[in-house]
Order: sequence, then C-alpha cells, then structure tokens
Amino acid sequence: MIGPRRIVCLTEEPTEVLYALGAEDRIVGISGFTVRPPRARKEKPKVSAFTSAKINEIMKLQPELAIGFSDIQADIAAELVRRGVEVWISNHRSVDGILDYIRRLGALVGMATQANAYADGLQRGLDDVAEQSAKLPRRPRVYFEEWDEPPISGIRWVSELIAIAGGDDIFPERAAEPLAKQRILEDPLEVARRVPDIILGSWCGKRFRPERVAARPGWQDIPAVRDGELHEVKSPRILQPGPAALTDGVADIAAIVQRWAAR
Repeated sequence: MIGPRRIVCLTEEPTEVLYALGAEDRIVGISGFTVRPPRARKEKPKVSAFTSAKINEIMKLQPELAIGFSDIQADIAAELVRRGVEVWISNHRSVDGILDYIRRLGALVGMATQANAYADGLQRGLDDVAEQSAKLPRRPRVYFEEWDEPPISGIRWVSELIAIAGGDDIFPERAAEPLAKQRILEDPLEVARRVPDIILGSWCGKRFRPERVAARPGWQDIPAVRDGELHEVKSPRILQPGPAALTDGVADIAAIVQRWAAR
C-alpha cells in the first residue's frame, strides 16, 4: 500500500473523496460536521470541528497524516505538527482548485489514476451543466449569502458554480477574496442597488430564513424579493470545497435558474 495508511480528516471533503476512491479503510477519524457520505458518520470516530479538535483523541488513533482546510484550522495543524503528526492543509478556493485537490489527494494515497478519472468525471458533469445553461433565454443576476449577521457574500467556487449554472454573481469582486471577513457587506443596501433576480441562502450550519431576508429595510423592491425568488441551498451541498459542490450544489443552483428563466 502506497502512502499513509492512517488518516484523520479534519474537514468533510477529504472524507468524501477518499470514500469515492475506495480508500475509506485508511480513514481513522473524521470531522463532526461530516455528512457525506452518510455511512462515514456511522463508521468513523468524530474528532474535530472547524476550529477545534480533540487532539488527545486524535493522537490515540496514531495518525500518519491529518488533512485539513485553510487558515481556519491553522491552530489545530500547528498542535498536531508539534505532536509529530504530518499535516496537509489545503487552501483551494475555486472549481479548478477543487478538481486539482482531488487529483493531489489521490496521488498522496497512491491512487492517482483513480483520482484523475474521478476528477475527469466531475469536470464532464460541470461541462454538461454549462452546456444546458448556455441555452437559457436570459441569465439572472444572483446574490448568494453564506451568513446573515453580518451578511457575507459567496466564496469563489460558489460564484463560479453560479456562472456554470447560468447565473451572474452580483459580487464577483468579493468572491475573489479568500477570507470571509473580506466578504462582509458593510452596507446591506448594496444588494438592493445591484438588483438581483434570485437570492440564494446557505447559512453555514443553520436554516435559511427567506422571510427574514425579504423583511430587511430597503430590500422590498429587489426583483428577487418582489417575485419570491429566495431559495435555500443546503450548506453541506455547496459550502464544502469538495465533490458535493460540483455535483449536488451546482445541480441545485441550475434547477433554480432554469425555473426562473422559464417563468
């Protein structure tokens, strides 16, 4: 067997990828936020959250590698490195980055051929969505909100998936910012000024409340509010930078866009 045999996944996406590659036997611990694949929650011990982890529990699992994501998990990574664990913190923020992440993770566990085939299949799926959306008679302006208090607009891969699904993100310049604090809307009325046709909500870890959004001061004349085009995309399907966003997430957005275009 090539590569690490005992892997702790500090976020969901490496778990989802390793299961898809048939390498789930290497996973010895997962994030408590993992929902994909559903069986992972039943089969693997939960040892971390986004910003915290049960370091002593992780050490008992004798991991050869821990995999996490972004600056959010820097403290966890540092502590594991101090304890002698090899750590890979990925920092991909785009659709191409997600596909490259899958290829690199596959190579890391000696399954480059399978990972490349899996990534190629995901790319073909995205190409199919883009081909369908190119036939739409018009493209909606889309506001994606990943948190409500304060309002935070969508990250880069979400913005790119909106485009693939046939819409135009109203905050493309903010999507280029990697950190959430850089995507906070200081003036929520900026959304009203950019007149979105569709509002998508994916409030990380809690239910989207369209009635609250519609009731925001100055938002009553936004086309999306006026026409009732406020929709939830479940956060596990879109906010994880892994396969879910490239399959279920983009499909959810495409269905909403197509219904709007057909109105």
